Order: sequence, then structure tokens, then C-alpha cells
Amino acid sequence: MSTLNEPRWLDPDEAAAWRGFVVASNLLNRRLERQLKDDSGLSHQQYEILVHLSAAPGDSLRMTELADRLVTSKSGLTYQVTQLERAGLVARRSCPSDVRGVIAELTDQGREALRQAAPGHVALVRELLIDVLSREQLAVLAEGLGAVSARLRQDETP
Repeated sequence: MSTLNEPRWLDPDEAAAWRGFVVASNLLNRRLERQLKDDSGLSHQQYEILVHLSAAPGDSLRMTELADRLVTSKSGLTYQVTQLERAGLVARRSCPSDVRGVIAELTDQGREALRQAAPGHVALVRELLIDVLSREQLAVLAEGLGAVSARLRQDETP
């Protein structure tokens, strides 16, 4: 007899998918972190901050919006932006429409750092993930992880 509170254990296929995801994501993150540090002195999160700022209108975003896009805490983002600001890659300024708001802005030096870091990073992403998978596998991966992300974001909204 089973109870309503009994866990639904993973079957072998589900467990293999979960283990594969955890191991692959950890190995991928470790390799990307090492490559970026070695080649540009940036952490993976710092690189992603520069990417998001460069893609935003005016190369700038409110810190709250940037934290949401990066799926990180505001305090964690503040630490990383402080490091980037010290390196001259990002500047912060007050938000003109909200005195409590802070805007992070990509500097010319930050744009150049991103331009130099991007080719090696993209080449490694391609080598370790994109070129390993078929187009069909990439489509399934994008669809599946998109569904997971949508569910998790939905769970986070108040």
C-alpha cells in the first residue's frame, strides 16, 4: 500500500537523464570557467554580465533586471559588478526615473574585453556542447530545458 506522501522515485531512464544532466552541466561549467579565467581573467558570471549589457539598449540595464536575466541574487550580482567596475569594464549610475534604482553600464573597456573574450568562449561552447549534438538533439535540449526554465520561473513569481 502506498501513501500520498511517498516519494515518486526515479525510474532508470529518469535517473540516467538526471545524472547525465548534473554531470554534464558541472563539467561544462568547470571547463568554461577555467577557459574564461585563463584567457581573459573573467569569471563565467562576469562574462555573462558583459554579454547581457552589450545586448541591452544603450549597453545598460537596471541591476534588478540584470539579476533577473542572470538568474542570480542581487547581492551576488552587486559583488560581481563591483569587481567589473574596479577593472573598468562596467560603470554604475543612478536611475533617472527611480532614485532607489541603479543602472549598470558597459564601458568601452568592457566592450573591448568582451570582444576579446567571446571568440575563445564561443569556440569552447561549440566544441564541448554544440558540435557534440545533432540538430535534432539540440532542438530537443532547447525545448526541454526551455520548459524546465519556464516552470521554474513560474514557480518564482509571487
